Amino acid sequence: MAGSVSAAAYATLLDRVLHDCERSVQDLNVEELNHLPPDTNSIGFDVWHAVRTIDNIVFFVFDREQPVWLTGGFDERFGLPRVQQGTGMEPEEAHALRFPEPAAFLEYVQAVRAACVPRVEAMTDAYLAESVLLRPWGERPRLQHIGQLMIVHAMGHVGRASFARTLLGHSDLGF
Repeated sequence: MAGSVSAAAYATLLDRVLHDCERSVQDLNVEELNHLPPDTNSIGFDVWHAVRTIDNIVFFVFDREQPVWLTGGFDERFGLPRVQQGTGMEPEEAHALRFPEPAAFLEYVQAVRAACVPRVEAMTDAYLAESVLLRPWGERPRLQHIGQLMIVHAMGHVGRASFARTLLGHSDLGF
């Protein structure tokens, strides 16, 4: 049944993750978004990776449709990889990525939020229970992929962005 408790709960959590992605970058300038603390990634990378992962799983992994990243032309607009989303990327390659002005970057985050949250909310229990292959994590029910990668994994990246904000003199995200 559409809008099941599981789907509604996961959609609410996903909305929170993407809202926190927005909060991570909205008051930064382009230099801060791209700042590289020692031995780690930029805020831009962590947020981009989290949002790209969500976008890619909801559209491509689950339904073999093009993600918002491609349908919105964000890869071309930002001059960032068309397919790669950061998973398994070598540190040198990740550190070399340059992210656009935060206002433009937020357009992508907001487009993913607008497309993915209602889509997850409308997923049926049967659809969520179906197993799909997601490399390198394996074959699992969609609900587990949502919980592990789109919520828990993404919030790890948002947590790093929150900490990096404090290193730049901004407030953390309060969690």
